[in-house]
Amino acid sequence: MKISFAEASLPKSGAVVVGVGEDRVLSEAAATLDRDTGGALVRAMAASRFNGKKEQVLSVLSPTNLSIGRIVLVGLGKPAEINAVLLQNLGGSIVAHLGGSGEADVAVLLGEGADLGLPAAEAAAHIAFGAQLRSYRFDKYRTKIKPEQKPSLKKLSVLLDDAAGARKAYGALEKIADGVFFTRDLVSEPGNVIYPESLAEQAQSLTELGVEVEVLDEKKLKKLGMGALLGVGQGSVKPPRLIVMQWNGGKSKKAPVAIIGKGITFDTGGISLKPGAGMEDMKWDMGGSGVVIGLMKALAGRKAKVNVVGVVAAAENMPDGNAIRPGDILTSMSGQTIEVNNTDAEGRLVLADALWYTQDRFKPVAMIDLATLTGAILIALGHEQAGLFANDDALAEDLIAAGREVDEHLWRMPLGDRYDRQIDSDIADVKNISGTREAGASIGAVFLQRFVNGAKWAHLDIAGMAWSKRDALTVPKGATGYGVRLLDRYIAAKHEG
Repeated sequence: MKISFAEASLPKSGAVVVGVGEDRVLSEAAATLDRDTGGALVRAMAASRFNGKKEQVLSVLSPTNLSIGRIVLVGLGKPAEINAVLLQNLGGSIVAHLGGSGEADVAVLLGEGADLGLPAAEAAAHIAFGAQLRSYRFDKYRTKIKPEQKPSLKKLSVLLDDAAGARKAYGALEKIADGVFFTRDLVSEPGNVIYPESLAEQAQSLTELGVEVEVLDEKKLKKLGMGALLGVGQGSVKPPRLIVMQWNGGKSKKAPVAIIGKGITFDTGGISLKPGAGMEDMKWDMGGSGVVIGLMKALAGRKAKVNVVGVVAAAENMPDGNAIRPGDILTSMSGQTIEVNNTDAEGRLVLADALWYTQDRFKPVAMIDLATLTGAILIALGHEQAGLFANDDALAEDLIAAGREVDEHLWRMPLGDRYDRQIDSDIADVKNISGTREAGASIGAVFLQRFVNGAKWAHLDIAGMAWSKRDALTVPKGATGYGVRLLDRYIAAKHEG
């Protein structure tokens, strides 16, 4: 969908969107349009349940005295509620409402002196950003799409006095949307298309934006002693890879922020085989790595003034005759030995080597990993928030604040010695599960903490957030791209400049 900004004037065709505050308080643009239509908007509201609350939408066919097709009223809620997220949701709701309506063009009329909680140019940019995020579709493999299933909406214009300012404000947001879309694409791809080698190829496309990309193959991994990552991948004909991406937009000697992603491109569970029902969903067990790659695209696209390292531990967890067995012992890059009591707790194994490698090589100011790590976090938090574990209170608070600003929420979960003792092994340094179903998300996190080596670190368990089976205002069902906006905001607020 094409996004544009233009000077405020009533278009000659298509749909027009205007805002209405709670209790049916018309914005200036809506009041002008109501007068032009002889009070049609006020009458339409009176005949409906539309009250102007946030996220409400009311579509009104245009009177014959106007050439436009329809007028869409969108609820702004109370003035105190209007912020960037609400405006993004407003943009998303427009696309959701009109996407299949038959309308090809829609104009959002802010009008003169628009009071939307932000300067008009910023407000316009956030409306456009939300619309762009909601317009995403993954139709790559659909060869027979019925006409009524295709979106009709091709263009969204935001009309305001400061169109040039809006275009400038939208520039960085558009690059963030590009990163979100890249993540969604990667996570949506099936396992026969995205596997460790092809995921590395996708990451290498970022060199066009100035990202330095290294791909470590089996020989290099073996030389580094990455027995945990190699162990997970040894049951597959698709060999594992460690993907290292560097964006050097900050000062040359400034330590980077490091973002690490679990990249299990398909997870059968290995010898500890998962049930067959629903296993097709395990193509998105590389959701954390998708976020890391998408984030690097966003940062490079908007030329972020910061040094960031993105590391992806990629493997396919398969149950062939060479696969690791329950009870096997692996030696990680750190030298710590790991008793593998469940081969389906493999994400923490690949991250163990990736975390150690990252802190050892790059000495980052902060290290954040993302992983679809446990079903336990989904039971605890559902699909509303990701679990946050951190060894630093300030880092945790900064991430929570960033998530709140972009509507990608985090809930802090506990670490601690009492959990850590549960993964002491009788025959190795550590075992990869506790042996009970209790506190599974915390058990996974304390396992990872053993490979952090004192670095400032946070772990985001995004198992409930990487994929959605229902539409949201800025996120169509499917791969969500959750985490790209959150980490971009965190990096911008705390490390850029």
